[in-house]
Amino acid sequence: MSSPKQIGLGLSMRYLGYHAAAWRHPSADPDAASKFSHYKYIAQAAEAAKLDMVFLADGIGLRTRDTPPGALQRSHQVFELEPLTLLSALSSVTSHIGLVSTASTTYNEPYHIARKWASLDHLSGGRAGWNIVTSWSEVEARNFNREKHMDYDLRYERAAEFVEVVKGLWDSWEEDAPVFDKESGIMLDPSKMHTLFHQGKHFKVEGPLTIKRTPQGRPILVQAGAAEQGLEIAARSADVVYSSHFDLASAQAYYANLKGRLAKYGREPDSLKIMPGLTLFIGRTREEAQKKYDLLNSLVAPELGLSYLYQQMGDLSGFDVDGPVPEPPDPVMKSSAAKMLAVARRDNLTIRQLYTTVAAGFGVRVLIGTPKDIVDDMQAWVEGGAADGFNLCPPVLPQGLDEFVELVLPELRSRGMFRTEYAGPTLRENLGLVPPRNRYAVDELP
Repeated sequence: MSSPKQIGLGLSMRYLGYHAAAWRHPSADPDAASKFSHYKYIAQAAEAAKLDMVFLADGIGLRTRDTPPGALQRSHQVFELEPLTLLSALSSVTSHIGLVSTASTTYNEPYHIARKWASLDHLSGGRAGWNIVTSWSEVEARNFNREKHMDYDLRYERAAEFVEVVKGLWDSWEEDAPVFDKESGIMLDPSKMHTLFHQGKHFKVEGPLTIKRTPQGRPILVQAGAAEQGLEIAARSADVVYSSHFDLASAQAYYANLKGRLAKYGREPDSLKIMPGLTLFIGRTREEAQKKYDLLNSLVAPELGLSYLYQQMGDLSGFDVDGPVPEPPDPVMKSSAAKMLAVARRDNLTIRQLYTTVAAGFGVRVLIGTPKDIVDDMQAWVEGGAADGFNLCPPVLPQGLDEFVELVLPELRSRGMFRTEYAGPTLRENLGLVPPRNRYAVDELP
């Protein structure tokens, strides 16, 4: 009998957790998202549990809208720290956990990103990861001297070139370029330095990068989303993909689609790890887990809950929240509104039940149950070709992490699905990924 497949586990630590009412939980510190001590505890607890990485998603504008009125003042998804500053600080109080954060290809330049993430990889001893996003909201555009964000296709076209430039800059120096020979006075071998001289549609970047090759060869590249252009970027370059699916069949289809694209870029299926997001409500009994879910849902004010429906269904504030979900009078996104209405009709949900369903995981799949229930589900996804691991998105932090470590992790380990020790000091090693080849290193060419 073959051994169970080992899974990867990441932890998303944005805001105070993924539930809309996380800040109102009796044990939560409403101001924790602005405190280093909060993130230090989370990163060290995740490292003690041998998780692969902590992840800090990021937006560069306030996306929470006051629609309907009263939603903004009730939301905890407003205050956050700049991620690279925070991860650099966390690198000094951790030694093995991967440190991943988002940066936009729309509102940065490739040299900036290459330099900053190479620095983090050195500071952390090889634990840095960059989550590639294009940015989409007009509030972000208005923070960067634009009235509107870039056209959809243009954003992805720019992103594809952006990533290739960054990768090229990370190859500026071969591994053995530093000589450090004090006796001869030779600091470096200039034949091992490579200037990029990139000239493309969106970028003209000479190089080289002023940072030597990093401990991982290059930081881990992470991508999220299901857009066609994004899938191609992931297939060509990503090491990890954060996916978002709510049922096994669609997750399997996505997994097969993306893994099937790797061969044309000369890549093996295991060179890319697909990790769906997962929000867990964990109890020693199913009743206990359900009570945790119900408690947080009871703390979602109607104004805030309705804001989670507004982007798709429009303004439902004129309807009884404990009545049936109506045909949206002014849907913002007609196809999404139709899907949400179909779910509500199928499950006979009230407006309140619909918005708490959405608000419970901030768009991530939610599981409610015992450790066995949860691991049964995780194992089914991994063995069913839907996931290589999971990106944990706790409803409340750090409580959700502590519960996972105490209750779920022992069940995973009892089935041989998750490590008890790190494989090595770098994120790449712990994910089971081979070092990237420097394009200029002759002795590494096939």
